Amino acid sequence: MPKRKDLNSILIIGSGPIIIGQACEFDYSGSQALRSLREDGIETILINSNPATIMTDPTMADHVYLKPLTTKSIIEILKKHPNIDAVLPTMGGQTALNLCIEADDKGIWEDFGVKIIGVDIDAINITEDREKFRELMLKIGIGMPPQASATSFLKGKEIAQEFGFPLVIRASFTLGGAGAAIVHDPAEFDDMLSYGLEVSPIHEVMIDKALMGWKEYELELLRDKNDNVVIICTIENMDPMGIHTGDSITVAPAMTLSDRTFQRMRDMAIHMMRSIGDFAGGCNVQFAVSPDEKEDIIAIEINPRVSRSSALASKATGYPIAKIAAKLAIGYSLDELDNQITQSTSALFEPTLDYVIVKIPRWNFDKFEGSDRTLGLQMKSVGEVMGIGRSFQEALHKATQSLEIKRNGLGADGKGYKDYETIIEKLRVPSWDRVFVIYDAIQLGIPLKRIHEITKIDMWFLKQYEELHFLEMEISKYTVESLPKALLLEAKQKGFADRQIAHMLDCWESEVHTKRMDLSINRVYKLVDTCAAEFKAVTPYYYSTFEEEIETANGERYVANDSVVTDKKKVVVLGSGPNRIGQGIEFDYCCVHGVLAAAECGYETIMINCNPETVSTDFDTADKLYFEPVFWEHIYDIILHEKPEGVIVQLGGQTALKLAEKLDKYGINIIGTSFQSLDLAEDRGSFSTLLKDNNIPYPRFGVAETADEALDLAEELKFPLLVRPSYVLGGQGMKIVINKEELEAHVVDLLRKIPNNKLLLDHYLDGAIEAEADAICDGEDVYIIGIMEHIEPCGIHSGDSNATLPPFNLGEFVMQQIKDHTKKIALALNTVGLINIQFAIKDDIVYIIEANPRASRTVPFIAKAYGEPYVNYATKVMLGEKKIKDFDFRPHLDGYAIKQPVFSFNKFPNVNKNLGPEMKSTGESILFIDSLKDDEFYNLYSRRKMYLSK
Repeated sequence: MPKRKDLNSILIIGSGPIIIGQACEFDYSGSQALRSLREDGIETILINSNPATIMTDPTMADHVYLKPLTTKSIIEILKKHPNIDAVLPTMGGQTALNLCIEADDKGIWEDFGVKIIGVDIDAINITEDREKFRELMLKIGIGMPPQASATSFLKGKEIAQEFGFPLVIRASFTLGGAGAAIVHDPAEFDDMLSYGLEVSPIHEVMIDKALMGWKEYELELLRDKNDNVVIICTIENMDPMGIHTGDSITVAPAMTLSDRTFQRMRDMAIHMMRSIGDFAGGCNVQFAVSPDEKEDIIAIEINPRVSRSSALASKATGYPIAKIAAKLAIGYSLDELDNQITQSTSALFEPTLDYVIVKIPRWNFDKFEGSDRTLGLQMKSVGEVMGIGRSFQEALHKATQSLEIKRNGLGADGKGYKDYETIIEKLRVPSWDRVFVIYDAIQLGIPLKRIHEITKIDMWFLKQYEELHFLEMEISKYTVESLPKALLLEAKQKGFADRQIAHMLDCWESEVHTKRMDLSINRVYKLVDTCAAEFKAVTPYYYSTFEEEIETANGERYVANDSVVTDKKKVVVLGSGPNRIGQGIEFDYCCVHGVLAAAECGYETIMINCNPETVSTDFDTADKLYFEPVFWEHIYDIILHEKPEGVIVQLGGQTALKLAEKLDKYGINIIGTSFQSLDLAEDRGSFSTLLKDNNIPYPRFGVAETADEALDLAEELKFPLLVRPSYVLGGQGMKIVINKEELEAHVVDLLRKIPNNKLLLDHYLDGAIEAEADAICDGEDVYIIGIMEHIEPCGIHSGDSNATLPPFNLGEFVMQQIKDHTKKIALALNTVGLINIQFAIKDDIVYIIEANPRASRTVPFIAKAYGEPYVNYATKVMLGEKKIKDFDFRPHLDGYAIKQPVFSFNKFPNVNKNLGPEMKSTGESILFIDSLKDDEFYNLYSRRKMYLSK
């Protein structure tokens, strides 16, 4: 039976600003759902307050409302669109579900005759109310850990006394494990219990007997109205129970599960989904399995919505869960829908993987000084990467190479720990680098049994690590000249990078690459096809691997490669890798728009990225998607294979920009602004000379490479000083210092963390106003797309400032200086494409803080505020297809738009919340106001100095 006839207009609720626990995977889900509904001619209305998303693009829905996610906004939209038939709340994470429940409690849906689709309220209530969920599971015969709920402090204490320690406390109706903790010590229990009761919206906690060391699994399910259920993906956590799944290293398909137990788990998951409610859509179920021969299964939780893991499962399998879930919500059944990858088989099938995927989270603890870095039940990561390989080892290596934390993979890069006590302590207390420490432990000779005893990580995974160590030992016996082909091929098949092999052989990376080429050990590309090559796939979604040559009967030797190179003109867009503070979804937005613009200009578009949460890694965004690390070796091999006209680096943030020098050195064309210009803007000395030559003011500054040089400079520049390293994003390592002691301590610390870096010291303009401008330049003309004034004073990172578009407090004389300086700098830097310039204004003089000839964090915000596709225009300028004068710019904004940063400090309760030159916000929202008399603006302005730290 096809889609329902009674659904012609649907409201979708987005997930709002990015916070820890709810990132851009919901932009991916929402974007897919919107496209899916529009294919069926349904009118789509979207509410989401996050301007940095693809989802909130004017082209994505028929009506986009960039409004706060409140019931007040919902009522405004429903009054404006009385024809809305239904609301789909399952694509916007916990935020959307909570808002849907609140609106239901207030009777809003009923008042406006709006149906809830994709889930039912009872299902949400059962799964979020831990007591009801427990009762239901026991009723249907599903095992649960010993647990009880408490709505008061006294009750909680009684339960603890009954169960004994260790215990798990979980707060009801929260996201990302907020308010959850493992408590080993009765002394900590009171604080944890109080905190859990406080953060739960219904002031309820569930207290469980902790299942420490049990293995953890997740299943992603889809069900249609005819009760057909498919299990799209089974994910195994390498980390045992006790670490939030968002902070766990996860593997698909499950590696250490017996088939008998897997079948039981499947049946239980389907039974659980059917028992919580009668709805069509997606569902995520989590289980714990005892690590003994019995393999007892216990249910942990069920989420009746598209979850964080759904994006990962979609990218891991090639099965677009959100797209299909949206179709099921409007009445289709699975057997009526096509598999999107083969387009010839049914969606009523379970994907088969002939490869392995490994997800590793990306943390940003350096931004939260003094934070507790121990991993536990409360999620702390800000992003994630995914590696695809033919084996667990290859996928694990590719994932570690994707993290961008100056590691070349597991070990073999001279950066491991060597001290026994340190290694044991790091294994005992799970933290962000445990994935590397396991390798260090094996290298040091710590027995696998001991590592297993401490970490409870399954022996199978540890043996995989050990094999890699044995291979490294074997390779280290040779030189680059004497290394046998079979050994080099094995190292590449197990994911070792050329750089790591060079480290083992004590030679250059380029020598290993040359040796590989000479021996015909070339990377081959395989399709992610959902069906293990049983059926022909039409979607070009690739990962790389290495294979033995095949010899045919007539003696011809070759390696099977699924990626066929066309003779069309091609362009590569480098993605921005994992989300982190300072480089988030805004750059993914820019990459996607760059790809679409290049396609409009007739190019075959090639996307390289490793972030499973994003729209850029959707299999139908670019003509070809290479799901690979944004890591030199992988990129270079793809470029040698595809031979593009050039590479776009200015849309992928610092990740892509850092590769510009290498691309330039290897003679690869950088599209848009040249490497020389990008480098000139980063090199403070050369850039200041450029400013001086153009009579543009800048704060007095100097460059130091040692603490002594910095102290000498301070005499000349005078305190306060702004100290920062070169070539970083998001203000990493920036600090304002006010005396010699602070200066010396910070410089010593920076040079320890980032050796051989040039440090920049600027005289800090105390009390100045900060502003920034974004512009597009074609080498001849400059068009300023937006000038924003920061509400907070100069000294707070631009990403952490509330900023208004247009400025609210700058006179005509100052505005003219900003415009003149922007145009002069853009042209002097030979910019082709986007540029962002930051200013400090003191005594009506506009000083230049810095210029970045690339897409900035604010471009999507300005594009949404003015309703103009600026990245599309900039990409066409970069490609040389258009000039500034070819565009008809028509920005429109009534009143003001305010960019509001959003922080995730609640994940780090003991951290100093003061703001300064180093960025700490995880996301942003947009607020439109008619005038400066608006209460919200007044509140922001009156609090502007509250968090300023010196």
